[in-house]
Amino acid sequence: MGSPVVHFEIGCRDRGRTERFFADLFGWRVESVGPASLIETGAGGIPGRITSAGRQPDHYTIFYVEVDNIQATIDKAVSLGGKMLVPPVKTPTGFFAWIADLEGNTIGLLKRQEE
Repeated sequence: MGSPVVHFEIGCRDRGRTERFFADLFGWRVESVGPASLIETGAGGIPGRITSAGRQPDHYTIFYVEVDNIQATIDKAVSLGGKMLVPPVKTPTGFFAWIADLEGNTIGLLKRQEE
């Protein structure tokens, strides 16, 4: 049934300050790991991360939808009037891409690596 939202990301300029804000606000457990901070939102919640990449955009929120085929999903989004923003990128755990909806909102796509 559909494609689940499986991850979210928060971009910022000051990672430490952003970590403290969300930990204090929602009680999330935040752990710095390399260039990002991993977020555990609690039972029943989806995981996320905070990034401070040092480039634009440096302030954003995005959710990621798990799909069976990233390129097919990009093609469908484009056929519906959306746009591809970032083509499929290989990661250690699979692939991700960014698309834009009709209003210009960014949506992440994830395809986990087959094990």
